This record gives sequence, structure tokens and C-alpha cells, in this order.
Amino acid sequence: MVSDKSILLVEDNPDDAALTVHALETNNIGNRLVIARDGVEALDYMFCTGPYAGRDPCDHPSVVLLDLKLPKIDGLEVLRRVRANESTRLQPVVILTSSNEEEDRIKGYTLGANSYVRKPVDFDDFVRAAGQLGLYWLLLNQTPPQGN
Repeated sequence: MVSDKSILLVEDNPDDAALTVHALETNNIGNRLVIARDGVEALDYMFCTGPYAGRDPCDHPSVVLLDLKLPKIDGLEVLRRVRANESTRLQPVVILTSSNEEEDRIKGYTLGANSYVRKPVDFDDFVRAAGQLGLYWLLLNQTPPQGN
């Protein structure tokens, strides 16, 4: 399932990022993967600032996979800023985190997360979960037209 649409993975843990990359590859998800290592880098990518200043602002990722526990700016603040901006307010955002805190789930959904997925600890479970995420968000989900 190769597409020219990108996936933005916001993950500071190199092992979790590598696991996600491997899980996507195992499920033949060939979308271009952009990895942001902290909240600032994620916002720079989304808003075409900093090192991403030359990026096309109309080229939104198919989905953002957002960890919550991030350096510099945490995932909930990233989500709040994405939802507050007119150009990104409808961007599909899936919180992908190891947190099982009810407060994190409530805050995530209150701020407009499309989904909250707890990272499975077991590798095979994680590979299956990544395949299901890819199938839904990259093939089945219908995104709003650009510019809305």
C-alpha cells in the first residue's frame, strides 16, 4: 500500500520509532514516514517553520501518530496547537502512547484527538496494531478536502 502521502510519527524514543518503522514495513505500508523527535520538531513540520520552512504547507500528512511524553513540548500541547490552527484543525491525529492514564485519554479526546491507541508491549501485537492503523487511516478513512 504505497502512497505519496506521508505519515508523521512524533516519537522521541529511538527504539519505539524503529519498532514503528518495522511494524509499518511488515504490513507493507509504504507511505513516506517523517519522524519528529520532539514536540517542537513536530510543530515545525506541521506549520512549515524552522528546518521545514521550505515544505509545501498544503502537503498535510495522511495521519499524525503522536506520542504524549515528548521533550521540549509535550504531545497534548502539540495537539492543542494543531487543532487551534485553521490550516491543520482537521488533521487526523492518532495518539500512540504507552500511557494508560485515564486523564491522558480524556485530555487527548478533549483536545480533538481522532483516536487514542496504547502501544502494545508485545512485538507481534504491535505489528498487528500498526497494520490495522495503516489499513484504517491510510486506506479507509476519508479526509476532508484540502483547504477546509
